[in-house]
Amino acid sequence: MKNSMRWLSALLCLFHLGAAQALTLNPQEVVPGVYAFIGDTGMRTEANEGMNANTGFIVTDAGVVVIDSGSTWKVAQEIHRVIRTVTRQAVKVVVNTGGQDHRWLGNGYFKSIGAEIIAARPAQADMQARGRMHLEALQKVLRDKTEGTQPVYPDRYFDQSETLTMGGQEIRLLYFQGGHTPGDCVVWLPKQKVLFSGDLVYVDRLLGVLPFSNTSDWLASFAAMEKLEPETIIPGHGKVCDLAQARRDTADYLRLLTTYMQQAVENGIELQVAMDSLDQSAFKRLSNYDLLRGVNASRTYLEMESR
Repeated sequence: MKNSMRWLSALLCLFHLGAAQALTLNPQEVVPGVYAFIGDTGMRTEANEGMNANTGFIVTDAGVVVIDSGSTWKVAQEIHRVIRTVTRQAVKVVVNTGGQDHRWLGNGYFKSIGAEIIAARPAQADMQARGRMHLEALQKVLRDKTEGTQPVYPDRYFDQSETLTMGGQEIRLLYFQGGHTPGDCVVWLPKQKVLFSGDLVYVDRLLGVLPFSNTSDWLASFAAMEKLEPETIIPGHGKVCDLAQARRDTADYLRLLTTYMQQAVENGIELQVAMDSLDQSAFKRLSNYDLLRGVNASRTYLEMESR
């Protein structure tokens, strides 16, 4: 009987430990003072708390700039906790690089500690249209881990560009033409040649074409981004990379989709035939290939058809 009680106590302890576990973010220092959190390359799960994407932060002598606030209030709180293990500087600014949930649904937490939140102007309508839908979808997966999370919009928006100068650090916010979402923007550190690309760059996993994505704008934004000649890219998804890998995993794939589907539409080829005949096997090495290749082809065809 005593042994049975010991086993029961041990199991209850394990249960409570498991229930108490929360997402732990590990900062990767890319260059001095610039950090990335590399998220999962799979789908949103309760274990990853919706953080299947990358975020990060920049430490300056005048404060911290956070790149994307995370998927929930609790994730944003964890981002802040980790920042405080690195620096005593306060978080002054949060930049939302797009309209996906993990880019901005943590805004409420950072707003509560006095940070100013900035995004590109085209993100405004996208966030307002999809914020509640994002939250409801997350609640189904994360359940009580979304506690405290509400759509909180940026304090202000910039048009094409804005330069933040903090503690001698020049931080450029640049909007090109969007792509994955209408409000996709980048954060560029010209001195270090480091780029936070947001969802304009996917590496290691297949990118996702969404109903509100625009692959032609995405390619145009990528081309504008290339002109910066970044040496180091913190992509929206996948490991820190260089421009060559970003081209291989993102631009080359987008080019395949747009070129093939544009020709299919012009030649009067039906959707299913175009999807079946498109050879995407060069990108089979990327995670989520089987999950996303069909829907990516379909949505790109429909985009070309609607022109």
